Amino acid sequence: MRAIVIGAGAVGLTTAVRLREAGVAADIVAREEPQDTTSAVAAALWYPYRALPVERVTAWSAATYEVLAGLADVAGSGVRMRAGTELLAADAPDPWWRDAVPGLRRTREGLRFVAPAVDMSVHLPWLVDRLHALGGAIERRHVATLDELEADAVVNCAGLGARGLAGDATLTAVRGQVVRVTAPDVQEWLLDQSDPQRLVYVVPRENDVVLGGTAQEGAEDMTPDPATTDAILARCSALVPALRDAPVVGVAVGLRPVRPEVRLEAEGRVVHCYGHGGAGVTLAWGCAGEVAALLGAGRGRYAPPR
Repeated sequence: MRAIVIGAGAVGLTTAVRLREAGVAADIVAREEPQDTTSAVAAALWYPYRALPVERVTAWSAATYEVLAGLADVAGSGVRMRAGTELLAADAPDPWWRDAVPGLRRTREGLRFVAPAVDMSVHLPWLVDRLHALGGAIERRHVATLDELEADAVVNCAGLGARGLAGDATLTAVRGQVVRVTAPDVQEWLLDQSDPQRLVYVVPRENDVVLGGTAQEGAEDMTPDPATTDAILARCSALVPALRDAPVVGVAVGLRPVRPEVRLEAEGRVVHCYGHGGAGVTLAWGCAGEVAALLGAGRGRYAPPR
């Protein structure tokens, strides 16, 4: 079977790799290089954010957690397991996805657990190298219609691009701005979503720390806003004093592809796999496994080669 995967973000790359590992001759066609996708901007802490439905997302998240935990032992993957805390009020309920993560516990501050933190500046090139090692290729070009692609199967991992390719008006961009700083003393992640419009997340990576963020519905301006940068730095420093006066090494904007539910289903020779919201990295391996199953190329428990 020959398959073409549309999109070179985390979901598209992971899907192509998973299909290649399952024996499908999968290649990628994408408008953007991996380093220019929304995935490259992501803080990429494992966390089911802005993605539904509950049961499917919980299952995909659990499957991805397991794979990423294994990749944390693979040199050069960009994946590390890090402990951290989500600040929650004492009377706040446990998250609906709690069964997807082992070892989650309540503390006086909120939720405490270990999660994969994925440095996308390392992980995306790792996925590209893995795809190439399996014989796959990436072609950069614009795809106007799904019908123009000649393959046995087409997997639509186009993110926001699916608005045009699939005629899906339910897809909405949710703008996120992040700030990257140098703060080697910060080794744990921290989340605070008490104000959905003024998120706080602190995610240490291999060489920097990603600070966020924003969740602006329908905003598609890719230009970083200096006032937003200052506000992010202030909010994060207030919770993590080690971030005060940390040198800023980068500011970036990404557009999360949000819809009422993740769309993962077959439609003729096309498998749609988009609308992952702010959880593309969190769902990627679980969704890739389901795509492989829909194409008759994947069954049962999966573990990537080491």
